[in-house]
Amino acid sequence: MFVAHFDIDAFYANVEIRDDPSLRGKPVAIAGLSRRAVVLTASYEARPFGVRSAMPLYKALDACPHLTVVRPDMAKYKAVSVEVFEIFEEAGYPVEGLSLDEAFIEFPEDDFEKAKEFAQRIRSRILERTQLTVSAGVATGKMVAKIASDSCKPNGLLSVPPGEEAAFLAPLPVGLLWGVGPKTQRRVTGLGVTTIGDVAKLDDRSLRELFGSWGPEVGELARGIDRRHVDSSRETKSISTEETFEYDVRDEEQLIACLREHAKELAERLEREACSACTVGIKIKRADFTTYGRQTSLAEPTRDARRIFRAAVHCLRRAELNGAPIRLLGTKVASLVSGEPLQQSLF
Repeated sequence: MFVAHFDIDAFYANVEIRDDPSLRGKPVAIAGLSRRAVVLTASYEARPFGVRSAMPLYKALDACPHLTVVRPDMAKYKAVSVEVFEIFEEAGYPVEGLSLDEAFIEFPEDDFEKAKEFAQRIRSRILERTQLTVSAGVATGKMVAKIASDSCKPNGLLSVPPGEEAAFLAPLPVGLLWGVGPKTQRRVTGLGVTTIGDVAKLDDRSLRELFGSWGPEVGELARGIDRRHVDSSRETKSISTEETFEYDVRDEEQLIACLREHAKELAERLEREACSACTVGIKIKRADFTTYGRQTSLAEPTRDARRIFRAAVHCLRRAELNGAPIRLLGTKVASLVSGEPLQQSLF
């Protein structure tokens, strides 16, 4: 068995460049137009200037004054994603979607050359149908395949032969190991463990001291041992939307109007996904950047915009903002169930 990881290069940006050839070769960022917007995706021409995803737009414009900013069109990106996933699923192999533009596919045959050919066919098929380039990694496990595809961007294919996983991983930074976050990376780096190869050399006792009870599993990943199969049963667990305001908002009525728009958008997305939500929650970011949330469970699953809106307003009032300045407001529906919602009681 082999695993292939596919990732569309600079997805949102490349969709916009495809649809507007005048953008080709220019530094492009996909972001809202408010002064507090953040970059969702940057084209590869923008990245040498330091423009990155999640960067505040004003910082991106400071770094690259000639940056072209395009407003996101999520409906278009979703439609392209559906087309790409249809290609992923054509062979009938297990597909595990990670996001709109990223997925694992499990290739069942124990033939490395055929697995590479399969990955290349998928890349060529996507390019032919969507005019978008895809980077891919092929390996015996999910983590190595993912790291391989990240390593060959943009528009590359990197395959790691069986038995060479540990050698491929050894010189890479320890932070690339799945489950090793920035805090853990800083801590272990301070102790002299800087590469994945350093982790691979440790015994189980040392691994537990560094990483806790799951240390031995980290050690196996560092040696390229990853027994997890592609999980094609993964389902969307939640759907969310949010808005960063151009200026801080204190007026509750303005916040409620924002929640109304959120509810309409989420109801439409639930309808497209053919599922209903049992939980509604909100996310609030104050002017001082403190972030917190409130959520409520519904008596019955719903995809009705009015019920989502009422639940979100209930959460907002529970937050007791008392006129505090708000820079961001988001709404989420979660605990999703498939199928039609239950018939609401008349009385």
